[in-house]
Amino acid sequence: MTEEDTKPDRSLVSPGDRLQARFRKNTSAEIIQRRVIESEIRSLAQTLEELEASGEVPRAAALILGARRRFIQGVGKSAAYAQLLTTDLSATLSNVFLIDGRALNELAVLSDVRPTDVLVVFSMRRYRAESHKLAKLFHESGGEVIVVTDSADAPLAQFSTCVIQVQTGSASYADSPTAAAAVCHLLSTLTTASAKGARRRLQVRDQISRDLDIYLPESESKPEQEVAQ
Repeated sequence: MTEEDTKPDRSLVSPGDRLQARFRKNTSAEIIQRRVIESEIRSLAQTLEELEASGEVPRAAALILGARRRFIQGVGKSAAYAQLLTTDLSATLSNVFLIDGRALNELAVLSDVRPTDVLVVFSMRRYRAESHKLAKLFHESGGEVIVVTDSADAPLAQFSTCVIQVQTGSASYADSPTAAAAVCHLLSTLTTASAKGARRRLQVRDQISRDLDIYLPESESKPEQEVAQ
């Protein structure tokens, strides 16, 4: 398969269009699997190379670390990325808030934006209006905005202090989530590595987890054959 076979076609806007264009009848599961694997490897490698050259992730990590409050938002599929980053950052930093429209909504956040606040927004095509409005108003209120998106020309880029671009090209009907998930991991790792008190916070969380019996005992979480040995 050539690189052209997995090159993302930005003209195919909807998943339905991509499904019709990329999947022919009688194509075997093995062929589809190979195409998807190769395109995922290519998208991830390209994203990491570009980010290493741009320096945008360390810059974003510094903004997050220096903020008093960290807000994270994503809508639709991007909500999964927002939840992932929130979970990882909350383990080592205080004042990390997920804007999910339920426990915390846009109105509450925008009513009290401070210059020391930072907003991380995940916005992939087809760009959601909710994220666009939030980023615009947060920026206009004086907060810092970090955008994780799939294009340098994405609508939210104009409101951002930092733009982290990921490649989402895929051989599937759905745009690839692989690079976006990797960026969450990279961003949380760089932020935690410089966070004062991260080690102590993790140790406290481990103790509280044991007190609350959150996880299965180690002996019960191992496969039966491993325990038998």
